[in-house]
Amino acid sequence: MKLSARFCLASIATLCVLASSPGESRTAFAASTPDFTSSVQVPKLRFVLSPSGSTARYRVRERLVGHDLPNDAIGETKSITGAISFDSNGKVIPQSSKFVVDAATFVSDKNRRDGFVRGRLLDADQYPSIVLVPTDVRGIALPLPTAGSHPIEVTGNLTVAGVTRPTTWKGSAQFQGDRVTVSAGTAFTFDDIQMEQPRVPVLLSVADTIRLEIDLSLLRQ
Repeated sequence: MKLSARFCLASIATLCVLASSPGESRTAFAASTPDFTSSVQVPKLRFVLSPSGSTARYRVRERLVGHDLPNDAIGETKSITGAISFDSNGKVIPQSSKFVVDAATFVSDKNRRDGFVRGRLLDADQYPSIVLVPTDVRGIALPLPTAGSHPIEVTGNLTVAGVTRPTTWKGSAQFQGDRVTVSAGTAFTFDDIQMEQPRVPVLLSVADTIRLEIDLSLLRQ
């Protein structure tokens, strides 16, 4: 299972931007990064994560030696913090919007895989956080709905293991009064985040695509 862990780790090195970690970050793609030194706008609307109900996960398709069919390696964590702010025009304020995932807390169905992902792929000791800074949300506008489900598309800068790249997340938002539940996902390759695709004897194959998914339970502040 060392290989499974390896590819899982790579995929996880996959949800969130500008990770707060002691290591220096690299940039995978040239992208406009929020200027955190500029004056911060006063939000017109702000949502924070509720104490429970939020999950981040990675998925990587693999095929192991001795298995006839491929399967998804999946790791999940509920250790997420963060918030998102909007101005009076309904635009995201990146300087006060950020979601942070604890890179050392992803759990799959194999302990050895989890250890490999945390230690070798994500290097969680040096880069303890996976960070997503939203820059735009499409599909909804102010005033926000108070009920129903709506398709949305979120763009944002994601930092994993010190590598920052622009990402697009597609999914839906479910509105219930002051609560919003968001489910969205994005995908990229190992090269996109400057990681080597796992190639080991126990793995017949590992898909080049890493998928990251988030389920966020947000409360109007």
